Amino acid sequence: MTRFRFQNRLILFVASAAFIALFGCKESGTFEAQDTAGMQWYKGNTHTHTTNSDGDSPPEYVASWYKNHGYNFLVLSDHNFLTDPAAYAYLADSSFMLIAGEEVTSGFEKKPVHVNGLNVSRLVQPQKDSTLVGTLQKNIDAIRDADGAPHINHPNFRWAFDHRALLQLKNDKLLEIYNGHPTVHNWGGGGFPGMEDVWDHLLTAGKHIYGIAVDDAHHFQGEFAANRSNPGRGWVVVRARTFSPAEIIENLEKGLFYASTGVALDDMIVEPSRVELRIRQDQDFRFTTEFMGAGGDVLLRTTENPAIYVLRGGEKYVRAKVTNSGGAFAWTQPVFVQ
Repeated sequence: MTRFRFQNRLILFVASAAFIALFGCKESGTFEAQDTAGMQWYKGNTHTHTTNSDGDSPPEYVASWYKNHGYNFLVLSDHNFLTDPAAYAYLADSSFMLIAGEEVTSGFEKKPVHVNGLNVSRLVQPQKDSTLVGTLQKNIDAIRDADGAPHINHPNFRWAFDHRALLQLKNDKLLEIYNGHPTVHNWGGGGFPGMEDVWDHLLTAGKHIYGIAVDDAHHFQGEFAANRSNPGRGWVVVRARTFSPAEIIENLEKGLFYASTGVALDDMIVEPSRVELRIRQDQDFRFTTEFMGAGGDVLLRTTENPAIYVLRGGEKYVRAKVTNSGGAFAWTQPVFVQ
């Protein structure tokens, strides 16, 4: 009997070793879930312009547009100009607020280097350096020194820089993956990567960075058309317990939000081994959800609502992109595997 058991165990061991050698063995793990109990969703835009730089409308008009269109918060991010929200306190109420901001506008060898400073405590002077990466980093650091959160703007605007530069940066957590300005090449082209490809490259390399959608609006007057920089094209929806600038910006940097061009989520539930997206029904639109992992590989494509992804093992991160039948998107932030 003892010899029989030994032989069986030996056969099982050899078979298991052969299976691992043939098919590989994926490491198991769990999703990093954050505590979202008691949080609500707040819609906002972190990049727009007024007559204080190159927009066509004064700050009160711009802020009123967003308030009247259901936004909860707005960052007025004029080029190298800081708008004091206190000057427009009469527009604020329990459902709408302005957050201090600035588009710190610099450049390197005719390439634009624009970094938004969110909730900064003072005007940030644009920084220069002898390299592109150094110029980006100095502006990020200057925003941090002003108690703000940096987000890097439209890398594909004038084909300024790609993942190789972004991978070298430090202390940055937010990146525009969608910008509604008509001259920003969100999808790449001519051998230059699109912003989702750039994002996945950074994530795959181990950088924890979150993707923002903005409208970068300049044109509030006259015609709303594809070739004009109109509002309402991209936004974020942030989870928070308190409706305050500090918590909104803090939770952006924690990845507690999704980005959108028109698709809304009712909830995103992260458990140790599964992610569930509850997509808000809009008229008779239909939805396709793609769960993506390292390298931008599609791990699962589904038309179900809720859309559910179950951890398989071996994933570094999982993020989702929801597309509706009208061509609008929502991007969830990556959930990392520990």
